[in-house]
Amino acid sequence: MQIFFKCNGEWVHQNEHVSEESLDESSGLKVREVFINVTRQQVEDFHGPEDYWCQCVAWSHLGTSKSRKASVRIAYLRKNFEQDPQGREVPIEGMIVLHCRPPEGVPAAEVEWLKNEEPIDSEQDENIDTRADHNLIIRQARLSDSGNYTCMAANIVAKRRSLSATVVVYVDGSWEVWSEWSVCSPECEHLRIRECTAPPPRNGGKFCEGLSQESENCTDGLCILDKKPLHEIKPQSGFQTFNFKTVRQGNSLLLNSSMQPDLTVSRTYSGPICLQDPLDKELMTESSLFNPLSDIKVKVQSSFMVSLGVSERAEYHGKNHSGTFPHGNNRSFSTMHPRNKTPYIQNLSSLPTRTELRTTGVFGHLGGRLVMPNTGVSLLIPHGAIPEENSWEIYMSINQGEPSLQSDGSEVLLSPEVTCGPPDMIVTTPFALTIPHCADVSSEHWNIHLKKRTQQGKWEEVMSVEDESTSCYCLLDPFACHVLLDSFGTYALTGEPITDCAVKQLKVAVFGCMSCNSLDYNLRVYCVDNTPWAFQEVVSDERHQGGQLLEEPKLLHFKGNTFSLQISVLDIPPFLWRIKPFTACQEVPFSRVWCSNRQPLHCAFSLERYTPTTTQLSCKICIRQLKGHEQILQVQTSILESERETITFFAQEDSTFPAQTGPKAFKIPYSIRQRICATFDTPNAKGKDWQMLAQKNSINRNLSYFATQSSPSAVILNLWEARHQHDGDLDSLACALEEIGRTHTKLSNITETQLDEADFNYSRQNGL
Repeated sequence: MQIFFKCNGEWVHQNEHVSEESLDESSGLKVREVFINVTRQQVEDFHGPEDYWCQCVAWSHLGTSKSRKASVRIAYLRKNFEQDPQGREVPIEGMIVLHCRPPEGVPAAEVEWLKNEEPIDSEQDENIDTRADHNLIIRQARLSDSGNYTCMAANIVAKRRSLSATVVVYVDGSWEVWSEWSVCSPECEHLRIRECTAPPPRNGGKFCEGLSQESENCTDGLCILDKKPLHEIKPQSGFQTFNFKTVRQGNSLLLNSSMQPDLTVSRTYSGPICLQDPLDKELMTESSLFNPLSDIKVKVQSSFMVSLGVSERAEYHGKNHSGTFPHGNNRSFSTMHPRNKTPYIQNLSSLPTRTELRTTGVFGHLGGRLVMPNTGVSLLIPHGAIPEENSWEIYMSINQGEPSLQSDGSEVLLSPEVTCGPPDMIVTTPFALTIPHCADVSSEHWNIHLKKRTQQGKWEEVMSVEDESTSCYCLLDPFACHVLLDSFGTYALTGEPITDCAVKQLKVAVFGCMSCNSLDYNLRVYCVDNTPWAFQEVVSDERHQGGQLLEEPKLLHFKGNTFSLQISVLDIPPFLWRIKPFTACQEVPFSRVWCSNRQPLHCAFSLERYTPTTTQLSCKICIRQLKGHEQILQVQTSILESERETITFFAQEDSTFPAQTGPKAFKIPYSIRQRICATFDTPNAKGKDWQMLAQKNSINRNLSYFATQSSPSAVILNLWEARHQHDGDLDSLACALEEIGRTHTKLSNITETQLDEADFNYSRQNGL
């Protein structure tokens, strides 16, 4: 009997196993226990599509037994509460609700409440409930409930204390009734008073709200003051009525990106003007404020549109002054301030442009795999595709400039433009090219095409992924397309939405960095196609700008329904931070988002600290499509680099070996491949041949392509290799073979046990 561990699909070296044997007294059977140690460093260094996991595999002449997978995660508890309880003043017998959202942690933190540093036991007091989503509820407030309340969060890592919330339970003091009016005075007024004695304030209680006395004219306006009746004397006012007008025309929600939308909005406001911003105070001088004004016309367009490449300006027109907010071309934008002219929106287009991302490797008869690090793009060269005694330097690149594929009508580019070569290389077996895409795959809503660029620079359609073809094969997975081809060149995926329910998957992320002004902090929110390549572009540009990823990116499902995208900053801590004017909520036209592969789509927000002592920032970024999907990015960070937690850019690190050659590049050992091909390539009357192998591996369409190949099974296994590049082990293939083998006598020599043994021995021999 052999027992070994697999962790993340790889066999653990036998030297790392500790084995113990004992005797079961009840049955008399020998029991073997095997242990391995997993270190924190191993878990931190692992970057895969799921948590770090291990599985025990045992086998003997009777067969194979596998344990369930055990996950290992790093336990942590963040420092800051997502929501601290807030102090309350409530009348006696009123309800008190103190909210507490503990810090994020693994495992999730347990919450306990303290009152004046003593634990609260809700089971001993029916008036108190602490079970409702970590909140503290006091159903009917008593005077004895006044005090300082603290939320405590703890898990196996640490304990955290929230800020204390002071609760004051009071008896409402109120006014006594008004006294009678006094006699009329020489100033033609009489007055009356009232006292705050029902009951009077005690124990630091507040005085009653409102006036303790009031007066009015006592002669019905007949009394004369300064030679004018009192009712004709009008008080001076510091407020003027004005109109606030903008204009909107046309429809900005256009599918065709070539049509330029008109982005102005139509509304009219009339009311008192209240000026708080220093810029407005200088524009509205004291003389203009207190003199009669003509209508003020203010035209405001979102500052975000400037960073998107739309020329615009905000204009302010008044009778006694003239002024224009700064405006520029479609590449830069800065806000004008009387004392600070630092730009607060930075455009990615100002950075040096890169036109190509490239990798190379030398491959021979044994084949191999070429990977473009952190892009999701890879190339599998099968064993035997290159004739013996020959070798080729094969390259692969991604176009990082403006896409050369120009969309027609409603068609959009769904992937990067990938080039592999040399173009004159001839292969005897199709190679497998993996290209990531951003479509939410559904044949009901998308018509997806594979296109190739000709030598003249034009793009031609190779095939639709749903078509039958004998020249190439496309297998569309949720996040990538695996293409079997026999000629190198430049390829890309395009999509034509069939309905307005077609969805593009966007990755939304927020980066932050300090501004040149020490009090300012910049937030940049990105919405890019959900491909590793597109996000790597953003990461590279942010590194140039000193940006730091503040929250793990999330997926937004953006529908082709012509509705625009809104991005807003919420829950900014008052008295600590304020956001610059005109940037709290910004809107992006549908066409700009739908064709976002032209350049990284981002919007900038500039926040200002009231004092340099503020080093923590917490807020929410809301990204939502009107009548569509919404995502919230929770920002909780220190603006000081030394205190900031680092968030990993990529979940899947594949940059260690960009080029792998020979047997190490393939998951299926060559001896096993030969035995599978020998079994399935032979026609079988019951259909237990390569067609069933394809079916059991979820390859159900365009089987005529495989029929044209000299070894259909080998091509199917090549497609399996490309598809399972980042998967754990050979379990899915083993299960398929085992299922077919129950009714196929020729498969008796290829069982799951032997496949596991071969996989294990292969890994051990290669030092894995």
